Amino acid sequence: MVEMELNKIIIDEKRQEQIIVLKEKSGSRMFPIVIGLLEAMAIKMEVGGVNTPRPLTHDLLKTLLDNLGVKLDKVIVDKILNNTFYAKLVLNTGNSQIKYIDARPSDSIALAVRTKSPIFVEEEVLNKSEIFNPPE
Repeated sequence: MVEMELNKIIIDEKRQEQIIVLKEKSGSRMFPIVIGLLEAMAIKMEVGGVNTPRPLTHDLLKTLLDNLGVKLDKVIVDKILNNTFYAKLVLNTGNSQIKYIDARPSDSIALAVRTKSPIFVEEEVLNKSEIFNPPE
């Protein structure tokens, strides 16, 4: 697995698809993921420090985890199937119990930025996604 960090968010309000770009934490590879406008805005608002008067969905998820004593250990983007990326939330429920929850990468990353949790991409997925990275 390769640890990644959020590099940029590309929002085009006229289109249905937005892009978040993850960058290899100790390297130069980039990993773009097409996501929806709402998820892109949720990530951008958290990164920008925007507070809302009421909790948004990802804020609610973070509060639930906190109140249940569950820690998001990491997010893993672990599969690509039919040009769709898949992710897992790795949750530590205490007493060394680890749970893996299937999730969309966009929701996973929105939650990871709120919990300051690391984001990983499986090497095989990263290599397959190179077709999405235009040459510089």
